[in-house]
Amino acid sequence: MDNKELAEEAITSEEINARILPGHSGKKPLANAKSRNAFTELMSSPQKPKVKPTPKVTSRRMIPTQPPDAPFTGRNGLGAYMASPTNFPAVIYHSEEFVAIYDGFPKSSVHVLLLPLNPAKTLLHPFEAFEDPHFLASVKTEVKKLKALVASELRRLYGKHSTSEQARIQAMEANPPREVLPPGRDWEKEVLTGIHSGPSMNHLHIHVLSVDRHSSCMKHKKHYNSFATPFLVDVEDFPLSPDDIRRHPGGQGYLKSDLVCWRCHQNFKADFAGLKQHLAQEFEEWKRE
Repeated sequence: MDNKELAEEAITSEEINARILPGHSGKKPLANAKSRNAFTELMSSPQKPKVKPTPKVTSRRMIPTQPPDAPFTGRNGLGAYMASPTNFPAVIYHSEEFVAIYDGFPKSSVHVLLLPLNPAKTLLHPFEAFEDPHFLASVKTEVKKLKALVASELRRLYGKHSTSEQARIQAMEANPPREVLPPGRDWEKEVLTGIHSGPSMNHLHIHVLSVDRHSSCMKHKKHYNSFATPFLVDVEDFPLSPDDIRRHPGGQGYLKSDLVCWRCHQNFKADFAGLKQHLAQEFEEWKRE
C-alpha cells in the first residue's frame, strides 16, 4: 500500500496510545462452561427441557491499567493478549490457534476481536495473510464460532424487547414446556464480521460486532465509516480478486464519504452529531424488531 492508503485508518491516536487494555465486567470468560444467561437458566431448570450450558459474551467492560514496563504498547497493544491470554479478563477464550477478546473501544453494543496466533501470519496485512487458503479456512471457521457466541449475547441482551422473539420466549415459559422451540429471531444476521482494509493495529485481528453501531466509543466520522462502508471487508468475501477496489482504501475515500445510516440509509452528509442522535433512535427500534 502507498502512504495515502496507510494514512486511511479509523482509530485515533488516543486509542492507539492509550495505556489501558480492553476488558469487561470481570466475570468468568465466555468459554467458562458454568456461564449461563437468562435463556439457558430457563431451559435448564427442572421443569424445562435440559440443555447444555453455553458460553456467554457480556457487553460490559472493565479497563485494567497496563503495567508500566509492558512491551505491548501503541500499535502493538493486541500482542499482550496473544502472549499471555490467561492474564487478562478481556480474553473471552483462547486456544492454540486463536484468542478472542472484548474490544476495548467497542463501536457497537457488542464488539469482540479474534486474534490468530499463527506466528507466520500475525504481523501480516490481512490481504496477504488470507492468501493462504488453509489459514483462511481456519479463520473463517473460528469467526463463525465467535459470531454464534455474539448472536447468543444479543439474544440475551435484547430478546425480551424483540417482537420476533416473543413466541420463543412464551414457549420457553410454558408449563408444560414445548418439546421444540420456535426459532425466534435470527440474531446471527445482526452480526458483522470483517477486517479493516487499512488496519490501525499491527497484529492481525478480525472484528465481530453487532450491526447497531451504538456505542459511546463511536466518536467521529472515521469511526462510523470504518464499519459502515467497504472499508470493513467481510471475511466471507476472501479471497479477494487482485483487482478488487477494496485493496486500495485510500483511493476510494471510504472514511471520508457521507455518513449514511446503516438501517434506513438516511444521508447525514458530514453531520456526525445528527447521525449519533439518529443511531440512538434506530438502536431502540432495531431491538424491537
